[in-house]
Amino acid sequence: MSTRAALRLAQLRTIALLFGGYAACYYCRADLSVATPLLVEEFGRHGVGHSEALIRMGSLSSLGVLAYAFGKLFLTGLGDYWGGRRNFLIGVGGAAAFTLLFAGAGALPLFTIAWLGNRLTQSVGWAGLIKVSSRWFNYSSYGSIAGLLSISYLVGDALARQQMGVLIERGYGWRALFLFAAIAAGAMLLANLLWLRESRVEAGYSEPTPNPLSLFAATELRPASLRALLLPLLRSRAFLLVCLLSFACTIIRETFNTWTPMYLRDHLGYSTSHAAAMSALFPGVGTVSVLLAGWLSDRLGLSGRSLLLFLGLTATAAALLLLMSLRPGAALPLLPLIAIGLVAFCLLGPYSYLGGAFALDFGGRQASATASGIIDGIGYLGGVLAGDTVARVAVAFGWDGVFVTLAVVSATAAACAGALHLLNTRAVTEVLHA
Repeated sequence: MSTRAALRLAQLRTIALLFGGYAACYYCRADLSVATPLLVEEFGRHGVGHSEALIRMGSLSSLGVLAYAFGKLFLTGLGDYWGGRRNFLIGVGGAAAFTLLFAGAGALPLFTIAWLGNRLTQSVGWAGLIKVSSRWFNYSSYGSIAGLLSISYLVGDALARQQMGVLIERGYGWRALFLFAAIAAGAMLLANLLWLRESRVEAGYSEPTPNPLSLFAATELRPASLRALLLPLLRSRAFLLVCLLSFACTIIRETFNTWTPMYLRDHLGYSTSHAAAMSALFPGVGTVSVLLAGWLSDRLGLSGRSLLLFLGLTATAAALLLLMSLRPGAALPLLPLIAIGLVAFCLLGPYSYLGGAFALDFGGRQASATASGIIDGIGYLGGVLAGDTVARVAVAFGWDGVFVTLAVVSATAAACAGALHLLNTRAVTEVLHA
């Protein structure tokens, strides 16, 4: 076998391991969303009203997202010093262990500890995946590779919701859902322990080519200090705009990830099992969007990603207003599902650039884990609002109020994406002239 063919085979193995491991992490995230109607019923059997139970679940979700944001901001950069593989294994292993703890819990305090531990350890997993990718692939394929790996969480989310919906339909309770997720993550942890390698150099191949627009393109050396690692990122207006976009987009994404089963059951009258299965529509459609967006961005050039972000977020705002205008029992009962699919298609493809291809673009081989962690960490600070705050808006103003608020967030993000596109176009022009 030629060296080129052997490298391709090793790259495919790396993609498969990263894909499977991160998909399994989303089994350990979708379980709470799918189990929320069951847990609300469990609280009800202990004398807690429906609205109060909804807010308790929203608070639990928000605390988990806050822990996730904290880990993204303060822990993911370790991958730039001790390697992405270690970060990735911590993410998958922590998901398995703390999900198992949740399955054995019996009260809200222990639920909270288990969920916080789950989200905190998972927070380093994606940055580890990005770091390993930067050591295996050339910049010319960042969009496609990041897009392909980004669908791991969408595929994992969609499969988990479908399979957990089947478990609910067959009479299994919420504990079985968490046990099932822990087993899936444990299996992928073992596979990655055995076969995942840190870099293609470690496997005997040459270093990959980094993006010439990387903020660290002038040197091949690892940043000597935390200051040297952070300052180039924090001084970049384009990087800060990507962080703002991540904040806004994560609010929308986490709202749908968390509350779609509850919306389908309470607002549209679906059964608990049917709502769980149909909630897979959001990540399922997103899978197609991410693949298409990744392929397009590599072909549109270095400023293509920012253009697609602007177009996608503008269309997302329109789809959210459409969803707001729909009522239960309308002449076309599938319209709400079509609108949810439109939001997923317009949002999730461009969203996947933020902590993926953009992090690789800005950080290169030296700082991709840190760039990804900051972008995602700022994003998940926004995602905190998708739990408790969205629950309170839904209780006070109904789901229409939620969708109008998200439409305003999406329109504001579209304006930021337009500014980012102008900056990127100018930077590309300067590089070409140079």
